[in-house]
Amino acid sequence: MDDIVKAALAKWPNVPACYGWLGLDARGDWYMRDDGTQAAGPFAVQAGQAGSASKGSRLLHGKLIDFIGRNYLADDGGQWFFQNGPQRVYVELEAVPYVWRLQTDGAILAHTGVPAGAVRQSLLDETGHLYLVTDLGLGLVHTSDMLQAADAVERGDWSPVDVKAGDLPGQWQFVRSPQRQHDGTQTTGQKA
Repeated sequence: MDDIVKAALAKWPNVPACYGWLGLDARGDWYMRDDGTQAAGPFAVQAGQAGSASKGSRLLHGKLIDFIGRNYLADDGGQWFFQNGPQRVYVELEAVPYVWRLQTDGAILAHTGVPAGAVRQSLLDETGHLYLVTDLGLGLVHTSDMLQAADAVERGDWSPVDVKAGDLPGQWQFVRSPQRQHDGTQTTGQKA
């Protein structure tokens, strides 16, 4: 966490949290969601949910994206957030907390730029999405890196275990929609 953020927390410790205003999609892109976007629908629609998604505006400012990445954390309840000075901004997740980018040297980086560390397990869901459990946590392999990931599977580096995407929040204890949980409309299978 940035020192300036720690200082703001110390100065203003009781700023209310913010819900629904920031989303992370399955490609590791951040989205700002204003009132109109939130009123138009949830950030992501999961299997079995009615309605359509309303992502908002994709963030493109590099320094802002880096700042969010350096201050991206999870609380004890599995809700991911961006600590924006004294305010905790909870993040709506389209998929999982991290999106992995595979590097040509074999390293794996999170969408935040942080090294993922060693791969402990690989998972494959019913739609063909590949997830890696690393020292950093659970993440989805970026779609642009699937050829490189397929090579790792063929070499025997990873042996994916079948998993249902809907079961991931419960198994890995994260919350896809802190806003729905905060509002009391959290879907089943996600940690409360």
